[in-house]
Amino acid sequence: MTQYPRACGIDFGTSNSTVGWLGPDAGVLVALEDGRRTLPSAVFFNADEDSVSFGRAAMGEYLEGYEGRLMRALKSLLGTGLMDGHTEVNGRALGFRDLLARFIGELKDRAECASGRTFDHAVFGRPVHFVDDDVVADRKAQDTLEAIARQVGFRELSFQFEPIGAALHYERSLSREELVLIADIGGGTADFSIVRLSPERARAAERREDLLGNAGIHIGGTDFDRALSLECVMPVLGYRSRMRSGAEMPASVYFQLAAWHTINFAYTRQVWADLQQIYRDAIARTELDRLCRLINLREGHWLALQVEQAKIALSASAHTRVDLERLEPGLALALSRAAFTAATQGLVERVGACVAGLLSAAGVDRARIDTIYFTGGASGVPQLRARIAAELPAARSVEGDLYGSIGAGLAVEAARRYG
Repeated sequence: MTQYPRACGIDFGTSNSTVGWLGPDAGVLVALEDGRRTLPSAVFFNADEDSVSFGRAAMGEYLEGYEGRLMRALKSLLGTGLMDGHTEVNGRALGFRDLLARFIGELKDRAECASGRTFDHAVFGRPVHFVDDDVVADRKAQDTLEAIARQVGFRELSFQFEPIGAALHYERSLSREELVLIADIGGGTADFSIVRLSPERARAAERREDLLGNAGIHIGGTDFDRALSLECVMPVLGYRSRMRSGAEMPASVYFQLAAWHTINFAYTRQVWADLQQIYRDAIARTELDRLCRLINLREGHWLALQVEQAKIALSASAHTRVDLERLEPGLALALSRAAFTAATQGLVERVGACVAGLLSAAGVDRARIDTIYFTGGASGVPQLRARIAAELPAARSVEGDLYGSIGAGLAVEAARRYG
């Protein structure tokens, strides 16, 4: 009887999550929702039906207008002070650790159901840095994720850098040796690895000598959403408008609304009271009316979705249109890729500097890199991809499975580590 691996690989992502397993079928990634291999990292607590839904179903219930609380970008909580705190969900206190445990437990249950077996061993992917320039906070983030994984039933688990997971997946397609820069740019982080890959090297149990360097920075797709939102969308809600006193409109509420994991903080009584006070001295009353309507109707997640869709559209086209009808009849916003590029220039340069720093620290001549392997949903942003490629003009660019490479590679690693 064929012995299939007893362990799975889990890519718990900021935007989407996957589970990989080298089972009897050709596909490595497990179907997690309606036959799809990804499960959006979202949870919706439905107050109307007193139920909890996950992934696309969570997003769907929220958009259908059910009363409740939507939570996205859950991974962004790791390494922050919020992780040990609580939030209110439908009148009850919910710890953020418990929130992550619910989602990861659901991920495990769905993978087991689809595979017809129990997984108590796993290799989890992790970014090169959960937290930039803070070794203690970074270690605490991994320890927290490990504790949560054990809480939901994993007895044995270990971690692998996410770009290495992508490298192991790409390696299975090679017929000759390559020196590869793995560019993994997901929802929350941009991670890079320089790796020697080949069919022969893939057979080795120890690959330490093939890894020439790792680097990462806490910039990902949600940061591009945030920059696009603040620079191009929030001004129609009064961002950077002036008060009668000459001061600029306080910005804290706009920053809260521009990031998935802080949107709900904009709905507190204190924020509403502050807005009423600010309104009396505001010049841009029309814009402030839109902001008040958005907060009163709790449409922050809806707006974030419009911005995210605009980012995706501008990654493929030169222009797009954002429908803001919910805030004001007939309101729409025309956006261009040029504006998107300008809004994200600082982020792009920081990512480019990270790649340049990695090449310098690894002592690798740029001309030696054969391939840039792009994975992660945010690696499809044109200006970002072009900036990375500019560091390695002689290398060819290969686009992997943007949402599945890491989970598939972690499945390979899980089978190697646990048998």
